[in-house]
Amino acid sequence: MYDSLLALNIVRGPVIVVFAVLSVAAAIYLLARRPTRRWLITAAAGLIGGAVAGVITLFITVTLLNLFGTKLSASVITTIILTFAAVGLALVNLWSSRWWRKLIAALAIVVFIVTGTLGVNAIYGLNKTVAAFFGITNEKPLVLPTPTDTDAANTPAPTVAPPVMPTEGALGTIDIPHAASGFIARTGLAYVPPAGLVPNPPALPVIIQLNGQPGSPGLDDPKVILDKLANANHGLAPIVVNPDQLGDDSRDPLCLDTSRGNVETYIMQDVVPWVKTHFHVLQDPADWTVMGFSNGGMCASYFGAKYPEIFGNFVDISGDEYQGVDEGGVVNKVFGGDQAKYESFWPTNVMASTTYPDSSAVFAVGAGDDQAIPGVKKNFDAAVAAGIHATYVEIPGSAHDNTALDGGLTAGYTLVYARAGWG
Repeated sequence: MYDSLLALNIVRGPVIVVFAVLSVAAAIYLLARRPTRRWLITAAAGLIGGAVAGVITLFITVTLLNLFGTKLSASVITTIILTFAAVGLALVNLWSSRWWRKLIAALAIVVFIVTGTLGVNAIYGLNKTVAAFFGITNEKPLVLPTPTDTDAANTPAPTVAPPVMPTEGALGTIDIPHAASGFIARTGLAYVPPAGLVPNPPALPVIIQLNGQPGSPGLDDPKVILDKLANANHGLAPIVVNPDQLGDDSRDPLCLDTSRGNVETYIMQDVVPWVKTHFHVLQDPADWTVMGFSNGGMCASYFGAKYPEIFGNFVDISGDEYQGVDEGGVVNKVFGGDQAKYESFWPTNVMASTTYPDSSAVFAVGAGDDQAIPGVKKNFDAAVAAGIHATYVEIPGSAHDNTALDGGLTAGYTLVYARAGWG
């Protein structure tokens, strides 16, 4: 039962519908009092006062403090203001009313807040389940078939589709040691396509995928997209490994080795070797991709720019322009005030000082993501100038949201399939 609760979809389906219906019913009940002049003024004051409180809260958190690191879409702003207005209506029902109206008003406040939170989450669509929303991994450990031949297990087979295989890929948790870095990461995930789920699988391309902040490892969208691609390509798709480059959501380790944690060493010296020894993967850099969204997109640009001998491809989806771009004072907090050292890690500067004999990249961003577009374009231009085969894509009808993520993933997978020679 616990796993079923964690797996509930909170973007589509009964959960968000039930809370929306409860909110509408509660609002109607709280408004439905004898329409005296006094009540009409009181109700209007509650609604308008709540809405004003929402506007002020948005101004402080978004405009003054920039807590979210991006502009909010009109639909998100509307949802937040309506939620505050509904709470204001419930609050004025707590006075001069009978006990049951007070009780319903108090419960309605909770319902309104939960509904507003679910609504904002649904607009972005990044946390699709209860587990994802609370940063909990409810997937089971990934189990791969036991090789039937020892030599075959030690020597990856060519990339040829097996004659018999499952109809869909497998998704599960993985345990990546942190011996080299000492970085304490949350539980990672991996996706293995149908062709990789046979006793002696073919060697497959690899994607190291990194999540945004706030965020935690999650491969629901990649699995849906890659299962469809695999079904159209004889079960062939890349293996996707999603380690945690944050540790927790409270701060950004910048994907570097700093006092905030040795994330760069974790990815390059813990994760990459672990993948090579635990999966049947192709070894050529052309078959290795680092990919990410938002904070993870910046990380992908950085790792792809710095390590072309490992990652022949990188995909930046709505990524930050550089490490800590939205956090004031990073140069003093992390780099001791050394601006030149700080800027030496920016993807644009790394690309300007590195040679790329055979690197490809995709830079994807939501067409309405005004906050991210300038930085993504700068990194794209730097990639082109450095000789990287780069593509820039704006995803129609999206901002910094799940639509942009899915569009960027699709563009990235197109590159991976092309590099693998699968069409």
